[in-house]
Parts: sequence; structure tokens; C-alpha cells
Amino acid sequence: MPEEILTQRTRTAQDVANAHLAERRAEALSKIKGSDSVAEKRRADIHNSENYQLPALLNAAIQAAGQIQLASHLLKPIYPDAKARLTTNLKIRPTSLPKTLAVGSHVLRDDTPLDTTGNGAYVKKIYELARLLSAKFENRSFLNWLIDNDMEVAVALGCIGENASSTRAILIAIGDDRCATPASHSMAKQLYWLVGNDAHDDRAFHLLAPLYPTLLVHRFYQQLQDERFGEGAKPARDARKAGTYHAHPVREYPQLAIQKLGGTKPQNISQLNSERRGDNCLLASIPPIWKSEDVRPLLRVSSLFKVYGRRRAVAQQARALRLFLKGNPPQGEPTRRQVREWAQSLIDELVQFQAELLTLAPGWSQADDCLLSADQRAWLDPDGQAHAAFDPDDTTDTVAADFARWVNTQLHDPLPVGDPEFIFWRKLARAQFATYKREFT
Repeated sequence: MPEEILTQRTRTAQDVANAHLAERRAEALSKIKGSDSVAEKRRADIHNSENYQLPALLNAAIQAAGQIQLASHLLKPIYPDAKARLTTNLKIRPTSLPKTLAVGSHVLRDDTPLDTTGNGAYVKKIYELARLLSAKFENRSFLNWLIDNDMEVAVALGCIGENASSTRAILIAIGDDRCATPASHSMAKQLYWLVGNDAHDDRAFHLLAPLYPTLLVHRFYQQLQDERFGEGAKPARDARKAGTYHAHPVREYPQLAIQKLGGTKPQNISQLNSERRGDNCLLASIPPIWKSEDVRPLLRVSSLFKVYGRRRAVAQQARALRLFLKGNPPQGEPTRRQVREWAQSLIDELVQFQAELLTLAPGWSQADDCLLSADQRAWLDPDGQAHAAFDPDDTTDTVAADFARWVNTQLHDPLPVGDPEFIFWRKLARAQFATYKREFT
């Protein structure tokens, strides 16, 4: 850069831009925990990354011109092969949306950074460049200075030489719509919405093309991570288990499901999707489990499976599995898949049964007329003081084995089941229990 055009104001603008990128690098480094070789390599990669170097970001903007879209609502999560330059991705500020009682994108702040979608090789760099252009210099964003043709700021951002005008134009257009007219993709989800009175009249329907609220999804993910692993989360959970007070609240999200977007390359969907490693958290769309008189302590029974087995859904599924195997189905993957699905449904019912009993006041299993085994009491009433010395993993393994024996008992007449079947049911139960444990702890 020629020395004569480096005014003091240009140097100051450069310092502000470099400080912003350094802060973004430090934020990325702060997310890496541990001191093993893998963590150290990730730190080294971030230190050397071009994502926090202004020349590299500027070069990416030039190379990716027209290939990246900044947006608040995306199509790629709905259909991954949709092209940013050929399909509509909306760029809407939250305050411009209608206010409703339901949670939606309108609850977000207007300064929420937009997501980037398009060519996966450039989404990270353009995202960081967009964050930089939104940063403040002399109480205005860098982008606004560029729009006003402020050459000192333009030079500070690298708009120099014979290509200075075209580079500045590319930076100004970084947030422009890539698709000139409203368009979707033939493979994207669409639905007809009745807006008239006659469902037999095709003209009474509006064709809707849903888009993915990427900013809202990411904000929820951040809140979920903070409430699970943030500062104070673990001490608060420990305090709840010990029955003591802690200032940090404990919030639970039961029956949470995780949908993966983008497979092994989440950056091909968007930058925020890449930051979540492709995780899309889905809240349960089911009625709540109410604590009522129907949920009672298991007293005067020697095994939880004597009560569990009488549940209507359990009895129906066990009978369906027994009749299916009694019919001597052909060996092969379709049969194994069907058997596995029924077994997993029975395990789901068992976990649901446990969840209902967990709504009871802790300590019910210490009653004199509770005849359950020690492991079953610890599994159904983990906060009971008498179970403090139990290993949760050993307890879970024992319940999985009890479940396997119960399934074999249901099938023993008229089927010749034995150790191989026992091992299979126990393995399925262990795996499913472990999945639930990862989700709710």
C-alpha cells in the first residue's frame, strides 16, 4: 500500500478492523477446551486461519462474488442442493416481522448477525467479512462508510490499486439478493394453504414454500448449550440433586430430538449450521406428562416389569412381536429390522415408564413395602438418599438385563428363545438408555 495514502484516519480504521478480527479469533479459541494434542492442533489451526485475516477475507469476497447469500431464512436446510443464486433466501430484520404470542424470529434483536449460505468453500470467510463490515468505526459501520464512498476507510479495508473501485463495489454488494426474482426449487417442500371458502376450487389455495429460520434456530441452540454446559449449569444440577439452593436456574428440555443437516459437510448448508456441527434441535411436539394420581410408587411388587408389562401399549407391542416371530418369518435384514423396531418401541415405553415415576417426590422407594431390587429402586428413584452409593452405569446395565429377561419370558411360550436373544435385547436396551442419558444430562 503506498505510504502517501495512509492517513492517520486510515491507520485508525485499520486498527479497528484488525482489533475486530483479533476479537473474533479469541472468541473462537475460547470455545476449545482441554490441552490434549487434538485441542492444541485446533488452536493452532485457528491461529493460522485465513478466516481472521483481512487480505484473505477480501480475496474471498472477490472470488465468491455472487455465490454467497446473507440471509435470515434459508432454503438449503429444506433442500440442500438448492443454489443461492437461483432460489430465494430471505433477509428480514426481526423488528419488521409481525408480533405474535408464539415464539418466532420476531423475538430476536435487530443486530443479530445474518447467516451465510451458498458455496461451502466461502461461507465462513464471507460470514466473518460481513461481521467486520457491520463493526463500528466512528459510530458508523464500515459498510456505511463504503456506501458513502469514504476513500480513507476503503483504503483501510484493502480497496487499493486499479481494482479499488470494483473491490469496493463487491464489498458494498455483499448483502445483495443473489436471486433476482422470487424462486424456489422443484424438490423443496411446498404446501397448498386454503385461503378461500371452497376447498374444491384450485383458485382458493395459496402455494407456500417454507424457509428455515436459521437465526432463531441458532439462538435457541446457543441458549440450550449455555443451559447444559455453561458456567453455573453443572453446579446448579449438582445442587438440585443434593437438595440445596443454587442461584443458577436449571432448565430441562425433555424429549429433545436432533436432526442433522448437511451430513459430513454442514458448511454446505450455511455457516451457522457449520458452527452447530449440523445439529438442528427439535422441541417435542407432544402433550406434557402430568403428575397425577395415576403415577403411583411401585409398592408391594417385586419387579417393575410386573407393572410395566400391564401397560396397554407394552402388552400390544409384546403380543405383536410374539405373533410375528411365531409366524416363522424368513431370515434376512427386513425381519431383523422389524424385530428391532418392536424391541425399541418396548424400550421407549420403559423409558417413558421411568420418566413418569421420576415425577414423584424422591425417596418413595425407601418405604418398607417397596420390594423392588436395589438396582430397580435406584433407576426409578435416583435421588433417593439410600441410593447415593450406587453406580448409575451398573444400575442401567442391570435394568437392561432385567428387560432382556422379561422379553424372553414374553416370547418363551411358544418360541425357543435363550441366551442369543437375551444378549440382543440387552444390547438394544443399553444403547437406547445411553442415547437418552446423553440427551438429558
